[in-house]
Amino acid sequence: STALTALVYSIYRQKARVARGLEGARRVRLDGDLRAVLLEAPGRCVPYAVIEGVVRSVKETLSSQFVENCKGVVQRLTLQEHKMVWNRTTHLWNDYEKIIHQRTNTTPFDLVPQEEGAGVTVRVMKPLDAAELSLETVYEKFHPSVQSFTDVIGHYISGERPKGIQETEQMLKVGTALTGVGELVLDNATIKLQPPKQGMPYYLSGVDFDSLLQKQESNVRFWKILTVVFSFATCAVLFFILRKQYRHHRERRHLKQMQDEFRQAQERLMREMNAEGGETFKNACVICLSNTKSCVFLECGHVCSCNECYRALPEPKRCPICRQAISRVVSLYNS
Repeated sequence: STALTALVYSIYRQKARVARGLEGARRVRLDGDLRAVLLEAPGRCVPYAVIEGVVRSVKETLSSQFVENCKGVVQRLTLQEHKMVWNRTTHLWNDYEKIIHQRTNTTPFDLVPQEEGAGVTVRVMKPLDAAELSLETVYEKFHPSVQSFTDVIGHYISGERPKGIQETEQMLKVGTALTGVGELVLDNATIKLQPPKQGMPYYLSGVDFDSLLQKQESNVRFWKILTVVFSFATCAVLFFILRKQYRHHRERRHLKQMQDEFRQAQERLMREMNAEGGETFKNACVICLSNTKSCVFLECGHVCSCNECYRALPEPKRCPICRQAISRVVSLYNS
């Protein structure tokens, strides 16, 4: 429980650091003053900047394989297998998905202002390293598997029943509004947006910056609540463990105290026996070792207890010597 709480807390700390980094990111405008801002910045670099623009291809564009007149700069083709797998524990068929092939094509692209004629572009570097690369699904088709009666029987025996293959094409289209968060650097005459070096996440998102920040803050709140819940659970577990240990410690201390009292009583009895010549020891109750034996247990016939200790025996009463059930008791009188 403590290890799980520590893990959740570490994730919360990481999410909070990302949210604080986004809050402290410098928002710059994609206009004619951008180059002057970078020239004045230390090392011609803004370590963590937010910039918004429209996607434009540098040279050639990528064409969709399935949709006409669909141009983009990032293309991802995916083949995904769908099947049902028999769970031997729950005795149910569960859906199972597996990517059997995926290919991603990219071409260099820039972010340009939404207004035409501004003349300022930002080259986007390593777009596939972005944490949230907004790709639009332009084509999706499911090809169901054709099965014969023999195949169905074999699938039930093997515990795997294929459903079909899903074919998907995703693209980052030319003209898509994009919000980039990363390191902004002026390299010779080219302004580049690239992954930051401080370990902060790199974003290329289709939503605006405020929505992106709100999403990260929601994640932080979720992990914070989860951390608090796990912390309370850990405290409760530790409380019950410590309480149980305290009870065991108190019981052991009480048992030790009783053993000490019994030993002291034995020593006192031995001293009395030595003083009285041993007669007291012979007639002493085997339970309390202090009173004189005054009961005869039937049917076993043992004389080993006083009246007080006999009444204190738990039900059903048994002889402390032979453990036989006591049917009746005869009082013993010494004259």
